[in-house]
Amino acid sequence: MTWQVVLTLLNIVFINLLLSGDNAVVIAMATMGLPEAIRKKAIFWGTSGYFVLLVLLTSVAAILIQIPLFQFVGGVLLAWIAVKLLINEEENAENQKSSADLKKAIGTIIWAALLMSTDNVLAIAGAAKGDLVLLFIGLGISIPIVMAGSTLLATVMRKYPWLVFVGSGILAWTSGTMIVEDKYIASVLHGLQATVQIPEFVIPAVLTVMVILIGKKYRDAVGILSK
Repeated sequence: MTWQVVLTLLNIVFINLLLSGDNAVVIAMATMGLPEAIRKKAIFWGTSGYFVLLVLLTSVAAILIQIPLFQFVGGVLLAWIAVKLLINEEENAENQKSSADLKKAIGTIIWAALLMSTDNVLAIAGAAKGDLVLLFIGLGISIPIVMAGSTLLATVMRKYPWLVFVGSGILAWTSGTMIVEDKYIASVLHGLQATVQIPEFVIPAVLTVMVILIGKKYRDAVGILSK
């Protein structure tokens, strides 16, 4: 193994870990209401499934990024997931016994993480330089690190339930960023700059506030308190 191969491998691992913070939030929020044994399974299978699909997506990254409104649709869906995770957090905590919860958590992890993977896919594809073997090894090294971080975060969120608002806010901001970075939306916003000055942070900020307010209103309506 040459130094060039080692550096490429380290670059893949570093970039993926750097861009996986949002994914750790999703994993933690999707599993925090599960009992420990089921939570560990959900984190393992959800994270593993996501990384396998990430390898496949990275191999066709150039095609994905050219799909019209790809990031816009992903951003909208991620905003919905941010709301669902926020309003379902207490329901998950009360319904801990069903194996259906395990499947639901795994599905949420994979689905949400893939929606946020545009940056990961493009950055990792560039780092791997077309070498799928190094790509798979690099992502494989990242799995236990992301799993450990997600487990710790889920434990902290169980102890401090108000952090679910912070988690949903992070996901909502990410979704807003995906929307404004979509090529078509970016061109529309650029065209509006001649008449209306719209800072890039406005859409993510508004979306974040909306998600948190919707979640809080629902939780207040059903009597869920954030301690």
